[in-house]
Amino acid sequence: MKIKGRIWTLVDENGKPIHDIDTDQIYHNKHLAITEISQMGKFALGNLKGWEDFPSKAKPGDIIFAGKNFGAGSSRQHAVDCFKALGIGAIVAESFGAIYKRNAINSALPIMEFPGLSELMEEGKFTSGDEVEIDLETGRVKNLTKGEEYQAKPASKVQLEILQAGGLFAYGRK
Repeated sequence: MKIKGRIWTLVDENGKPIHDIDTDQIYHNKHLAITEISQMGKFALGNLKGWEDFPSKAKPGDIIFAGKNFGAGSSRQHAVDCFKALGIGAIVAESFGAIYKRNAINSALPIMEFPGLSELMEEGKFTSGDEVEIDLETGRVKNLTKGEEYQAKPASKVQLEILQAGGLFAYGRK
């Protein structure tokens, strides 16, 4: 289960990884009345300072790199679905909020936990625009632009099975 794409490193104006990005920053509550997933992408990261224009720049297959506790807060499914609507290939973060992690896995949005990622982002080992390849099965992360390879946490067997099935409901029908 390899995913290759251009990355977006969620950093602040000083180049520091943004931690504790909550579901309201990912998908503002003023858009919760939207129920059509295909319409949610245009609001992704719309409440995160400096990232309001992300939907106009992101392309299908892009990969988001984030700091600690990505998706903290509520169980807002829109915060997962907005990235699916944009065709985001995966989200790689140092850690995820527990509910967000579960929602992403259940929705077949590829996610990967990468301890130490924030430090690597600060050191410039990963910068927006780099081409990377992540292997969910092994946890290998290759920065193809910089010719470097790192080790993240591999996905669990169940996570991979849910992803391959296309989501939890499809997995349950097997």
